[in-house]
Amino acid sequence: MPGTGLPGFDGWNGDPLWGRFYDWSVEHPEVGALLWKAGNGSDLSRLYDAAAEIGRQPAGSSVLDVPCGGGVALRGLRPGQDVRYVAADISPVMLDRTATAARRRGLTDQVECVAADVGQLPFADEEFDLVVSFTGLHCFPDPHKAVLEMGRVLRSGGVLTGSALLNDTGARYLPWRQVGRMAGLIGPGATEAQVRDWLDEAGVEFVSLVLSGTVGYFRGTRR
Repeated sequence: MPGTGLPGFDGWNGDPLWGRFYDWSVEHPEVGALLWKAGNGSDLSRLYDAAAEIGRQPAGSSVLDVPCGGGVALRGLRPGQDVRYVAADISPVMLDRTATAARRRGLTDQVECVAADVGQLPFADEEFDLVVSFTGLHCFPDPHKAVLEMGRVLRSGGVLTGSALLNDTGARYLPWRQVGRMAGLIGPGATEAQVRDWLDEAGVEFVSLVLSGTVGYFRGTRR
C-alpha cells in the first residue's frame, strides 16, 4: 500500500515506524503487554499463544507465515523442529528483518523467505499444513481475496490462524484505523462477520474468533 511519502510513514513497501514498534513490543513482553493494553485494548499473550501452534507442528510439516513482517511469529518455531517454514511478505525490508530474526534464533535451516503478494500467492493448492497471518489481514488492500488465497494453499485438515484489527470494535479504536490508513499501513479491513464469511467461503470450518480489544484472533480448519 502507498504511504504518505514522509520518513517512517511510507507504507509497507518501505520501513514504517509502526513495523519497528510492533516488532519491539512483541519481543519485550512486559512493556509490550502494557503498551498493547493501553493502545488497542488487546492482551498480547494471546498472540504468543496463537504463535505457539507453530511449535506443535510435527517434523516434515509445511508452514506459511504471511505477512511475516519482522518475523515475530518465529518465536513459535523450535530449533531442530524439522519443518519447512515459508516466510512471505511483499516488503523486501520485512523479509530482511525476518531473515535476521531467523539467524538470531538459530532457525535459518528451516526458514525460507519469499517475496509474495498475498492476493496471488506463488504456491500450489493445498501446499501447507498450517497458515498463519498475525496482525496482517487489516494491512491488505483486498483482505477478502487474501483469505481466499490463504485457504487455497492450505491442505484439507490443515489449520488457518491469525489476528487482525477489526472494523467493528467500537469508536474508541477508530483513531487507530484512521491514522493507519493515512500512513498507508491499514487497508479497508473487515468486520467480525466478514472474516467469518470469508473463511467459510475459503473452505475453513470450525472457526473460533475471539475479540481482545480491537484485535480479533481467528482459527479454523480447512474442509
